[in-house]
Amino acid sequence: MRRLGAGLMWLIVLLNVAFLAWMVLQAFRDTRSILATPWGLPKTFSLENFVEAWTVSDFATAAWNSTWVTLVSSVLTVAVAAPAAYYLSRQESSLSRGLTLFFVLGLGVPVQVILIPLFVMLNSVELVDSLVGLNLVYIGLSMPFTVFLLTGFFRSLPLELEEAAALDGASPARVFWQVMLPVAKGGMLTAFVLQVIGHWNETLLSVTLLHSTENYTLPVALISFVQQQTYSGADWGGLFAGLCIIVIPMLAVYVWLGRRLTEGLTLGMGK
Repeated sequence: MRRLGAGLMWLIVLLNVAFLAWMVLQAFRDTRSILATPWGLPKTFSLENFVEAWTVSDFATAAWNSTWVTLVSSVLTVAVAAPAAYYLSRQESSLSRGLTLFFVLGLGVPVQVILIPLFVMLNSVELVDSLVGLNLVYIGLSMPFTVFLLTGFFRSLPLELEEAAALDGASPARVFWQVMLPVAKGGMLTAFVLQVIGHWNETLLSVTLLHSTENYTLPVALISFVQQQTYSGADWGGLFAGLCIIVIPMLAVYVWLGRRLTEGLTLGMGK
């Protein structure tokens, strides 16, 4: 059964890699050749489709918006969630238990349920069609999961570190910033990368809250590009190029930080 499970896992991995490679190859072909031979290979590796998606479809502005929103919201989410998670992991009181339950309940609220109230609230403070408003929504909706994740990680860290620092005369704030936070960098890096991937790929909130072309993020720009192709004729090569622009950065981040995530968690647990 173990061999069967491992074989099935590798089969799924190979299929996903094959689909990714097929998408990248189609980004170098024109629409006529894609429709004629969908599984064919590009004759030349021209960047024409990428240039068209980047300039004509204004993916350049959308890429900057996505990068800015993703980094700001992810950094602020982890920065706010870390102290809260540390407090909840170390305090045993009715207040901490109530706050923990509050964050856990936040995990079960579907975004679709609060979409209209969010729109009304942001519209009342003139933050609809604003990247600042989208940032605030991302931070608020990401807090339950991030606090829940970091609370479990802080609870796994040894109490002896805090006791030793307290015996040396360190205050609780100093213990957190200078002792526990460096040890917890693996868990915080994990939370940060998960938020980056989630915010980069988020579509529903962006479509609902952003209306101006200059504020579009990459998923919204891709949807707008597809809608334009509906009236002017489908450009499948440009569409695949747009998909590559969205997918490849996150794939690169995961490949780059995948081992570091594992090593960071292991080092944090072992110290």
